[in-house]
Amino acid sequence: METPTTLVGGAVLTVFGSALLLWCAVELRLRHRLRRYGVPATAQVVADPDPAAAMDGSPLLSYPVASPGGRAGLAADFPADLPADLAVVADAGAGTVHELRPLAAPDGAHRLVLARPRGNTPLRRPARLIPGAAVQVAYDPRRPDRVVLAAHEELPSLPADLFWALLATSALAGGLTLLALALR
Repeated sequence: METPTTLVGGAVLTVFGSALLLWCAVELRLRHRLRRYGVPATAQVVADPDPAAAMDGSPLLSYPVASPGGRAGLAADFPADLPADLAVVADAGAGTVHELRPLAAPDGAHRLVLARPRGNTPLRRPARLIPGAAVQVAYDPRRPDRVVLAAHEELPSLPADLFWALLATSALAGGLTLLALALR
């Protein structure tokens, strides 16, 4: 390879590998922190309203969270393709999360949030995570849509984590090697 091509290729691989390695570390730390310090809850696996989302390997979970300052207000307009029992809730500081309307507590102290757990990327959804199944989760009280499965409910995510870490380190090593060759 010529020097400019080697230099550009090395820079691209180094940036890609560094960014991917940083993303892996942040994701692992977030999942570990949520499992350790997150609020525990029992979640129920919910059937996906969108047929395309039903193919996602990570299940859609519904779990109760405490409402900050009482009952959250429902947004007046939400997508027409959502089922009638779903509504969009504006949560101050946490963006938009989905709420199951009929299951809100009468006092407004709790609401049910719909979210997908972090760190689950299997190709196929495990048979034990069928709609209606109950699983233990831990969520971030400041951002209730950040949720992970509890440690004993954890699906084997080690192979996927190792794959991404190996891809990141090999891209970083290849990029640094190309940069060293170009700058020699």
